[in-house]
Order: sequence, then structure tokens, then C-alpha cells
Amino acid sequence: MKSPDILIIGGGIIGLACAYNFLKQYPEKSVLLLEKEQELAVHQSGRNSGVLHAGIYYRPGSLKAVNCRTGKAAMEEFCAREGINYETCGKVIVAVDASELAALRSIYDRGRANGVKCELIERSRLRELEPYAAGIKAIHVPETGIVDFSQVCSRLADIIKAKGHRILTGVRVTGLQEKSGEAIVETTRGEFYPRYIINCAGLHSDRITAMSVQPLFSKIIPFRGEYYKLKPEAEKFCNTLIYPVPDPRFPFLGVHFTRKVSGEVKCGPNAVLAFAREGYRKTDIKLQDLFESLTHPGFAKIAVKYWRTGIWEVWRSLSKDAFVKALQRLVPEVRADHLLPYPSGIRAQVVTTAGQILDDFAFLESAKVVNVINAPSPGATASLSIGKVVVERLAKRFQ
Repeated sequence: MKSPDILIIGGGIIGLACAYNFLKQYPEKSVLLLEKEQELAVHQSGRNSGVLHAGIYYRPGSLKAVNCRTGKAAMEEFCAREGINYETCGKVIVAVDASELAALRSIYDRGRANGVKCELIERSRLRELEPYAAGIKAIHVPETGIVDFSQVCSRLADIIKAKGHRILTGVRVTGLQEKSGEAIVETTRGEFYPRYIINCAGLHSDRITAMSVQPLFSKIIPFRGEYYKLKPEAEKFCNTLIYPVPDPRFPFLGVHFTRKVSGEVKCGPNAVLAFAREGYRKTDIKLQDLFESLTHPGFAKIAVKYWRTGIWEVWRSLSKDAFVKALQRLVPEVRADHLLPYPSGIRAQVVTTAGQILDDFAFLESAKVVNVINAPSPGATASLSIGKVVVERLAKRFQ
């Protein structure tokens, strides 16, 4: 299939959701999906908290707010239909002292504006839900759920292939050209000539975008999120999900407790600059990636703006005791000997040349390409809705 109707770059949950939605709307069209790794969902789609977000944090009317709500409903329907285990377990966002009450109320108001079922609860009710959680007040979000997104990716891939379409792994895109009304995708397995292209390359989406959109005023800066998991005897400390009140100045939610569908409880993540886009270990360094991060004009600006938070995050990465202290703000009974190592993840954070952290979902289009340039959390929750949005952007070209 050298000339498919649609060629999708990236075999994570966003790319698979785009293929799935496109084939629902255009069953007679052809799709080819390329993934550079030997397996699908190796990076962000397979290394996340596994949370089905309800949509409480996001600015009302934003793409995140809208697509999180519609995407969560679509994901739950998909999982129920396809026999994928998920659980609507709920979560609590906990204010541990009076200084966090105003921010807690602001999050609650956002949730209500977004149509999220949530309630402000006192300490007594919090202790009923999470007996070991500290806090003077909390938000209970009963709609929040958990799922294994790797299983979702696997099932989406099976459906796509069962319809007769190809998913090629181990194929890296090396170039992309648009000329004379045609698209040419250069890869390690030769050239392809699709009618249109969807770029869902995740950690490398800016590099693919730069092949078709110039100039590009943003760059992906990779942040590693490090986790531990609780030993089985300590899993009692978390019934569902326990989150802190996030710092509104920073785009991350802070370390938290997340129960997985397997029953394990993850603790984290922090957020530290990764020295490689796929740098899952502290010692992983790729000079090209690091050079691109450090020389991007926006990097110095966010470094100046967030230097205090950055130093604290680095210290928490280097010191297990510091990590434990952050966890103990939520659950005082947790000790260092309760924690076991757990695989880390990488967040692809888009930063503009002006030093703005791009917080909302974002897309860029050229004549032949729709680029998904920013789909951080709740990207997995919203994936089926994002896929529908991308297909709608392509629809006018097939009319």
C-alpha cells in the first residue's frame, strides 16, 4: 500500500484513534499507519498514570475541557463494548492546609463549569473515602476512572487490521515533502505517496511538523516523570486516587497516588528535564535532543520563570527522602521502605519561542498534513475525541 488515502505517523493512542475514527466515517478509504518502534504504544501511551480524567482542571471551553468530557464518554463506551477492564473509582483532590483552600475552590468551580460531577467535602467525609489521606478539605470527583491504555491501543490496532488496513512497525519517517499538490513520505522502508497525512508522532511531532510547516515557533521539551509503587502491604493507604492541589503556575499536577486496574498503587510523577526525548533513566543522554532543548529560545525563559520549582523537582528526583516527604503531605503513613522502583514516563511539553508553555491541545495544518502538535494529559482520555476532531479537519478535503 504505497498510496493510501491517509498515512498516519505514530502508533500511540492518538494515531490509532485517528485511524479508528477515520475508518468509521470513511470505511471505503484506505489507511496506513507507521510506527518507528517495533511495538505500538511504547512511549507516552504506554507510560502514563492510566487515569480516565473527568475534566475538572481545564479552562472551560478549551479543547482540553471539551474533548476530555466527550473523549472519556467515548472511551468508556469503547471499553465496555470491547471487553476492556476499566473502573470508575473516583478520586479526591486534597488541600492539606488553609493556604490551598482558595486554589481548591477554583478547581471545584472549573469542574462545575465543565459539567463535572464533584463536591467539596470536609475532613470527616475524606476519611471515609480515603482513611489514610491527610487534609482539611477536599474535592471528591466520583466520575474519575482508571484503565490500561496499552490494552486500548492493542484493541484499536486489532480493529484496524481486521478491516484490512496495514500497521507497519519499525518504520521511521525521514522526510516529508509537499509539492505539485502531492505528498511524499520518505521512510526507512522507502517512499509512500498518500493523499493526506496525519502526524501523531508524540515526542517527535514537532520534528515531523517542521517538515511541512515553516517557520515553526515551538519545540518539544521532554520532561521525565518518575514513579514508585507501593509494596503490597502498603497498598491499603490508597483506595482510589489521591491528588494534591496543583500549583496553578506549573503545568503538572504534582506527585499523587494512583490505583491501577491491576490493583497496584503508583506514586508520582515528579517532572524533571530529560536529557533525551526517550530518556527514561537519569543517565540517558542524547546530545542532539539536549542541544535542541537548551538552545530553544523558549527554554531559557521558562527556566527563569520556574527555577525554584525546577530545583525542587530535581532534588526530589535525586533524593528518595524528598520524594517521600511530598507523598507524606498526602498520606503521612507512607515511608521510604514502602516504595519500590517503577518505570518512568516522558511528557512531551510544547514550549513556544516566547517561553509560553502550550497548555491546550493544538493542531497545525498544511495543504496535505494535519499535525497534532500538542496532546498532553488528558490526551489519552480524550484520544477518541481528538481522533474525531482530526477526521473532521480532513472531511472537507474528501468532499
